[in-house]
Amino acid sequence: MSTLVDTATSTATSIPATNPAATYNGTTTEPVVNRSSKSMRDTKYRHVFATHSQQRMSNLTHGAETPSFVGFRNLMVLVLVVSNLRLMIENFRKYGVLICLSCHDYRRQDVIYGLLLYLLVPVHLFIAYIIELGAAQQAKSALAKMKKAGEEKDTPETLADARRKFNFSWRVVAFFHGVNASFNLIISTQIVYYNIHHPGIGTLCELHAIVVWLKSCSYAFTNRDLRHALLHPNQSEPLPKIYATCPYPRNINFKNLCYFWWAPTLVYQPVYPRTEYIRWGFVARRMLEVVGLSIVVWIASAQYAAPLLQNSMHGLLSMDLVSIIERVMKLSTISLFCWLCGFFALFQSFLNALAEIMRFGDREFYGDWWNVSSVRIYWTTWNKPVTNFMRRHIYSPLVGRGWPPALAQIAVFFLSGILHELLVGVPTHNVIGVAFAGMMFQIPLIFLTDILQKVKGIRGKVAGNMIFWITFCLVGQPLAALLYFFAWQAKYGSVSKQFQESPALQLFLRR
Repeated sequence: MSTLVDTATSTATSIPATNPAATYNGTTTEPVVNRSSKSMRDTKYRHVFATHSQQRMSNLTHGAETPSFVGFRNLMVLVLVVSNLRLMIENFRKYGVLICLSCHDYRRQDVIYGLLLYLLVPVHLFIAYIIELGAAQQAKSALAKMKKAGEEKDTPETLADARRKFNFSWRVVAFFHGVNASFNLIISTQIVYYNIHHPGIGTLCELHAIVVWLKSCSYAFTNRDLRHALLHPNQSEPLPKIYATCPYPRNINFKNLCYFWWAPTLVYQPVYPRTEYIRWGFVARRMLEVVGLSIVVWIASAQYAAPLLQNSMHGLLSMDLVSIIERVMKLSTISLFCWLCGFFALFQSFLNALAEIMRFGDREFYGDWWNVSSVRIYWTTWNKPVTNFMRRHIYSPLVGRGWPPALAQIAVFFLSGILHELLVGVPTHNVIGVAFAGMMFQIPLIFLTDILQKVKGIRGKVAGNMIFWITFCLVGQPLAALLYFFAWQAKYGSVSKQFQESPALQLFLRR
């Protein structure tokens, strides 16, 4: 015992009697720099430095400084890949290889009609150009007459006369634009619905027709306002500075139209921000991503999604609610996987490659929609080309004419619902209204998530983000895919006989 006391005493006397506060600062456990190396080495092993010297919060607690979630992101990607790989292995053991390179379910008629339709649809955009060419000539003629009359400033009489002529010419131009755009959608929809059996080919043709329709509308609306600004500069707001390099009607030319035709945007402008040169290596990488992701989606759909949808038919026929919920939950994983791959392939890879080839400068094709706190923000960030069109040509003009913003928003979703139904229901030959109803159902979800942002006592942003993911991934896409697949099978596939024997299903699917 005395030996232990002596040892402790000698050890204590060998260590300098320093103040711990002088050796360590109040917030860290690092030794003071001006100490000797021996003193630092000795005081390093003392048991009295302040481990807890300030108030701190756990990283995952609300209100803490936002840490990096890169590790969680990597974990989620790993879980997503491994879980889908496990399901595909299970699917392979159960069904074998379902992918066949030489097999196809399309007919020769589908390819012929699809190719002809894809080549002829852009004609409507060139018809819009011809209409605008005539309108531009009329506008230049009217402007020349005003200058010839020596009218340096508009008088009330000349303004009234010019307004009447302008309104008449606009009605004529608008009529021809409306007929041209309407025939574009009507003819394309009729051919896809009645003459193209394969849903994949039909979807490509219908999507192309809708894109050309949106571009034609934007071309007409924009040039209408540019024509008005030319004839009535005192009544129009100043045009954007970027338009100065190509003022109306110099923009009405074939080269300008062709650029808009291929530009990765749905909104027409006489001038766009441009890059200086084309990076062909960048284009090659993006196109490789498109090809690779397209193959991945095809394999996942053919090997896993198709048999899973096929096995869901019995539950739908028997109206087994538990079985339907289980199928929807199982479909949600592969549906989300295919959708994310398709989103990246289209908006990140393909549109960036197209923009690089066209030297298109503004490449904000999407926002950070995965972080949205409300459904409203999602629909304004995930697809910027469509959002820009709807805001510029539908929402803002309606609000400017006195519509309440909420009613203008409903009109936007109504139009979007019609376009979604054309894009999904027409190629599958079952216009059952599910896509349209899904878009209209977004309106109450928008109001709900907007209210959650204002409620005190709850984390509204987190709740809004969870509502978005649940309605989008767990319910919306899988359920819509299941219903349209069932409608297809009831009309053409394995359950057509059961469908014919079920009056209730006939009433649901008959259109």
